[in-house]
Amino acid sequence: MTRRVLIVTHGGRPRAVAAMSEAVSELESAGFEVTLHDDDLAETFGDRISSVRLREGVAESEVVMVLGGDGTILRAAELTHGTEVPLLGVNLGHVGFLAESERENLHDAVRRLAAHDYVVEERRVVDVVVHRPGEDEPVTGWALNEATIEKGDRERMLEVGIAVDGRPLSSFGCDGVLVSTATGSTAHAFSAGGPVMWPDVDAVLLVPLSAHALFSRPLVISPRSEYVVEVLERSPIPGVLTCDGRRSIDLPPGSRVHVRSGAVPLRFARLMPAPFTDRLVSKFNLPVVGWRQAADGAARRSVPTEPGPSEDSAPGPTPVQKEV
Repeated sequence: MTRRVLIVTHGGRPRAVAAMSEAVSELESAGFEVTLHDDDLAETFGDRISSVRLREGVAESEVVMVLGGDGTILRAAELTHGTEVPLLGVNLGHVGFLAESERENLHDAVRRLAAHDYVVEERRVVDVVVHRPGEDEPVTGWALNEATIEKGDRERMLEVGIAVDGRPLSSFGCDGVLVSTATGSTAHAFSAGGPVMWPDVDAVLLVPLSAHALFSRPLVISPRSEYVVEVLERSPIPGVLTCDGRRSIDLPPGSRVHVRSGAVPLRFARLMPAPFTDRLVSKFNLPVVGWRQAADGAARRSVPTEPGPSEDSAPGPTPVQKEV
C-alpha cells in the first residue's frame, strides 16, 4: 500500500524551499509518495466551496507535513480541519509552539514517521456563528487559536456587550475582544495578558483588549457554555471578526458573534513525549532555576572541604554542615 505525505510550506522563502527539497528527498527515500500543496490558496470566512477545493488530495495522505512557523501551520489547518489527517509541523520560524520538530531534526522526523513511531493528539477548536443585521442566514467559521473581534476604525473605540449562555455579563468600549482555545492561549491571548492554559484543558478563554472598564478581566468557561459578543447599536464604528489571523468578516453595529467549543477537533502527529511544561520552558526560554536556588548552590560550592584525619591524629567529632 502506498503511503502518501502532503507537504505545505512557504514557497517564497529560500529557507523553506531548501527544507522542502530535503524533506522530499528524505520522504521518497523512506518509501513515501510526496505531493506539494499550493500554499497561495486560502480559505475564506464562511465559504464552504473554498474548503472543499483546498482539501483535494488531503484525504489520501497519511500526514500533512508543514515546513514553517505557526502561521504556516495555521494555514495548513485549513486543509485538515474536518478530516482525520494529522498535521506534523517542522519549525522554520521563531517560536513554533504548534510545531513538533525543529529544522535540524528533519531526518529523524521522517524516520519516525516511516516507522509509525508517533502518536496522534487532538486539539479543540472553537466554532463561530455570526448573525449580522439584515441577513436571514448566519455565517459560520472556526478557529484553532482564536476568534478576535476588533474595531474597524483605529481612531475610535468599539462598543461591545458580553454574554455567557444567553445571560448578559458586561458591556464596555474597547479595542476588541479575543476568544481563544487552550491551544491559542500562548498566542495572541498571551500577548493580551491572558493566562497560559495547558492544551488538554477543555475550556474557552475570553480576553478583552484595552477595555475602558473596571471589570475587564479574562474569563474562562466550560466547553458546554457559549460566549456571545455583540457589537452594540450605539457603537460609533463597526467591528471586524478575524479567525486565526486568516479569515475575516465585517461586523456592522448590531452584529452578534457566538463562540463555543467546537465538536470536530484538529489532529496533530506528535513525536516527542515531553510534557507541555517542558515545551513552555523551551519556547519561552524560561529560567527554571530560581535566584534562591542559585544562591544556595553557590554558597555550598564555596564551603571549603575539610581534610580527612591522619593516622597519627586522634579521632575528633564529625563536623556538621548547617543548611544555609
